[in-house]
Amino acid sequence: MKNTIAYRIYDFLKQFPPFQFMAKRDLLEICELAQVQYLDKDQILFKRDAPYNTHFYIVHQGAIKLSRPSHQGIKTVDICDEGDLLGLRVTKEDSYRTTAIANEETIIYALPMEAFATLTKENKAVSNYLITSFASNIKDPYTLENSGQLLSEYDPERSQNIYGVSKARFTEKVIQSSQDISIQEAASKMKKYQISCLVISENNIPIGILTNRDLRNVIASGEFTATTLVKEVMVTPVICASPDINVTQTQLILLTHGISHLVITKDGTPQTTIVGILSKHDIVVSFANSPIGLLKEIKRATRTKHLRQAWSKTMLLLKRYLDQNLPLSQILKIFGELKDALIHQTMQLSLRKMETTPPVTFAWLALGSQGRKEQLLYTDQDNALIYANSDTENPEQVKQYFLKLANRMNKRLHKIGYDYCPADMMASNPLYCLSLSEWEAQFSTWITTPTPENILLSGIFFDYTFMYGDQTLVKGLTDHISEKLAHQKVVLRHMAKHALKNLPPISFFRQFIVESNGEHKDFFDIKHRAIAPLSDAARVLALGQGILHTKNTSERFTALAAIDAPNRELFENCSYAFRALLKFRTKRGMAQNDSGRFINLEALTKAEKLKLKRCFKPLRDVQEVLRVRYQTQNI
Repeated sequence: MKNTIAYRIYDFLKQFPPFQFMAKRDLLEICELAQVQYLDKDQILFKRDAPYNTHFYIVHQGAIKLSRPSHQGIKTVDICDEGDLLGLRVTKEDSYRTTAIANEETIIYALPMEAFATLTKENKAVSNYLITSFASNIKDPYTLENSGQLLSEYDPERSQNIYGVSKARFTEKVIQSSQDISIQEAASKMKKYQISCLVISENNIPIGILTNRDLRNVIASGEFTATTLVKEVMVTPVICASPDINVTQTQLILLTHGISHLVITKDGTPQTTIVGILSKHDIVVSFANSPIGLLKEIKRATRTKHLRQAWSKTMLLLKRYLDQNLPLSQILKIFGELKDALIHQTMQLSLRKMETTPPVTFAWLALGSQGRKEQLLYTDQDNALIYANSDTENPEQVKQYFLKLANRMNKRLHKIGYDYCPADMMASNPLYCLSLSEWEAQFSTWITTPTPENILLSGIFFDYTFMYGDQTLVKGLTDHISEKLAHQKVVLRHMAKHALKNLPPISFFRQFIVESNGEHKDFFDIKHRAIAPLSDAARVLALGQGILHTKNTSERFTALAAIDAPNRELFENCSYAFRALLKFRTKRGMAQNDSGRFINLEALTKAEKLKLKRCFKPLRDVQEVLRVRYQTQNI
């Protein structure tokens, strides 16, 4: 007699990889042994560190959240929905690496692991697909070549070391001192413990650092004596990092700041307690085509064409990282450092071409996606320039100097590969090359007069970040904006309404909403229909909570989750969804050799479409939070 349930399971599974690679007879045999399970919301399917069950699982309806501990608490690493596979053992580890909990009422199919492994042992397409893409006990597994077995010798740590993304090992025993001892006492202490640096602290909070090199420079200069107090010569502020920093990030920070030691603190800032110390001697130097090699090449560039050549290599590095499924958060950090170096060197070359030095201090700002450090592919430029207020009798002459400098910068960035902004939102535009007081007045206007045009502009300019020059100018502007927002909450309501202009990109019948006309007719606009609405929501909610220094969308949602307990789970889901969407767009852009904005849905697999749809649910929910919190229907 025909097993109706088994055939229903078969009809469902055959739509998804890796089951679509299996012969009908083999898949039906597995389906005969399958179990149907129902889970209530928040019901646990399996726990981290628990032994593997005899079955693995496929979500039929609903969603399963995968989480694991981190130094910031419990972190959501994935959300599995229709067609997603989880709980399958693909390495020789004996226990789960994540905890799986039903995110809503969920129906799953449980398939016997041993029978599945037997039937797919000789099916290379199935085993390779599982190892590289669907191992729920490994976050972001890496591609394995020539792997023909389901249970492989795959070693995540070894794979990470190849690309310099393994966790950096730091020394937990940190020799500390107060700032009120003498240089001679500090040197004696360093000699006693055979260390190359001394961390200066108060109540285990880092306030300065003193290295062998610093001591040599102090002695050589002849400006200080052995009785000089350490607080007079220590290096401050202290450059810090969090305990989960990897090798590549460490190398980039050490090279970028020209330092030899990195203090590890609880949350990576100088405001929390010391947990370790990292030196450049602790880091294994990567191969030549690593981020470190590219950073050095960028810093050595003497012509714009050299910068263009170096930056084209970063695109090859990006492709490799995407192919290896490196977590997007790590990719963004690595490329953020490289982009900072690119802007810095581009500005240095531009300044060398100016006839005179700058008449006053200035700062170069990145706006939009670059300001949020979310720009990976070549896109158009969005930037601005802020310069110090001047007492000169000819302020127009000062402005013309910086307009000329900005024009040189924009031209160089264009030669490197970044198109001019179609809306002319660039520092070479007199509207966006202003003194500090002029910028303060401009932001005051945007905040106090929330017209549609002003709201549109503020949505771009609120996401600025410092890239070069005098950072105190940027801090002054940020403080001014903070003060204005504290007394003008109405602008947030208008920004919230603007953030709701793009509804979730799924129709009532769960179909993608695509472009109805124009050059990209029937294509899906992932930027305007999915990524931008999440960025807009994060901006409004973060500004409403006084979070001004965090600009990255994913990090904004993470910061919101830490202070808004009722919506913690939603904001964590939004953070994950944003990273997933941005990574998807970047991959499509690399494949299509464009920005990845418009996607031909017919080129996607069913699994890819489902994963996209999965990211839209938190967008719908966070927009409802905006609607309720800011009562946008009353504007």
